[in-house]
Amino acid sequence: MAAEEDDTLTHWGGATSLSAWEAVMWRAEGLHQTRSTGVLIELLDREPDWDRLVSAHDRLTSAIPRMRERIVEPPVPIIVPAWSPDPHFDLSYHLQRVRLPGDGSTAELHAFIAQFASRPLDPLRPPWEAVLVNGVHGGRAAYLFKPHHSLTDGLGLLQLLDLTHGHGVDPTPRRSTSRPPARPVSTPASLIAAAALAAPGDLVRGALTGVGRLAGDPLGTASRAVRFGASLRRVLTPVAAPRSPLLCDGGPGYRLLTLDVPLPEMKAAGRAAHGSVNDAFLAAILGGVRRYHEAFALPVDVIPMAIPISLRTDADPLGGNRFAAARFTAPVGEPDPAARIAAIHQFIADARDEPALGFLDLIAPALGALPGPLLSRLAGEMTGAIDVQASNIGGVGRELYLAGARVTGVYPMGPRPGVAAMMTMVSYGGNCCITVNFDPEAITDGDLFATCLRAGFREVTALAETPKPVTRGTTGWGEPAAGSPARG
Repeated sequence: MAAEEDDTLTHWGGATSLSAWEAVMWRAEGLHQTRSTGVLIELLDREPDWDRLVSAHDRLTSAIPRMRERIVEPPVPIIVPAWSPDPHFDLSYHLQRVRLPGDGSTAELHAFIAQFASRPLDPLRPPWEAVLVNGVHGGRAAYLFKPHHSLTDGLGLLQLLDLTHGHGVDPTPRRSTSRPPARPVSTPASLIAAAALAAPGDLVRGALTGVGRLAGDPLGTASRAVRFGASLRRVLTPVAAPRSPLLCDGGPGYRLLTLDVPLPEMKAAGRAAHGSVNDAFLAAILGGVRRYHEAFALPVDVIPMAIPISLRTDADPLGGNRFAAARFTAPVGEPDPAARIAAIHQFIADARDEPALGFLDLIAPALGALPGPLLSRLAGEMTGAIDVQASNIGGVGRELYLAGARVTGVYPMGPRPGVAAMMTMVSYGGNCCITVNFDPEAITDGDLFATCLRAGFREVTALAETPKPVTRGTTGWGEPAAGSPARG
């Protein structure tokens, strides 16, 4: 491993202290609607070598200090938590293996993943778990990685994938490396002491910075303040859409659906409507949701929807969290997929231009100082006004290998914060790998919902400028692809 790669591994995860927004996500775990744990699902072409997998985890968690750090809470919530080395780190707790007891079908694997996702993480240990699932149909296996959202966002997770996965079946030769320098150990008392020492200096620096900006450009400062205030009013205005009667009553359960859609077709569909892959992804989801409502004779024109928008820049450290949530009135009732793509494209462009897009970063310190039960309730009310969420995490640019096994699909199961369905996508191996995490109490006919979503993706991919002959193929899950006519 090159020295620069070692440095990248060491610094993945960012600062020692959690950001104010990460602290809010960590502390708002009192209700199922506000839990922030997801699962990254990797489907493997074979069962990997267990000893090699364990050795790789031991080596990489040593090289990436954040993976062996837990979150230490101060005695008072006005101080943000911090990352600190876990003195009792036990890899055998974080990495386990199981074998499916039945036929290893997709349904059995999905049921296991839903159960694995529902178990809360131990708050006294580093906030992640992984499990190798053997016995998947056809001699295959699955690797599940379950991190808390305070550890990283979706793009940080893709960075971790690239850093920790091999380039081929055989082990990649690595140069011997020394362990990274010991990280500072935090305790509840040390967090209070550090905050007390830093507070006066932070206040003075903040005041001087504000005075300097005002003195140097008083008109510009005032103009920016007015623009930010107007933007903040727009961002805080409730979504002008009532909740769907089919989607608003739910519980804590999980049910999974996975889809594979050819990436070239999604790209071409987006271009045909002057949009992007992300626009096509969201438009397909809305087409499926429209069909589901029509099947119940309860058509709706719009629903409240939310999507994350990345705030990352090249200057941001690897890992950690750099995103903002954008809510919008989703045009479910629009039958024309090209018109849906255009409307979505315009909304995202407008949202990215909002100066107040990341306003939650400003109020997160105040939210994080609230008692846990109250914070969970407030966060639940904020997320409870939305019907569905969707996130296109990004793409993996190379083929991945895990302890000798080839990764055939990467399926991100996003957390479902009080919404009926969370739909998440990663592009890998020429496919859009889509995972739908939905509430079986809100979406009562899961099979119908799956059929409607597949039809929504077929409708969008039909926009492709140069449509190719459709052939009956199989996805990484051993099922017909979403573009196949077999999907009814």
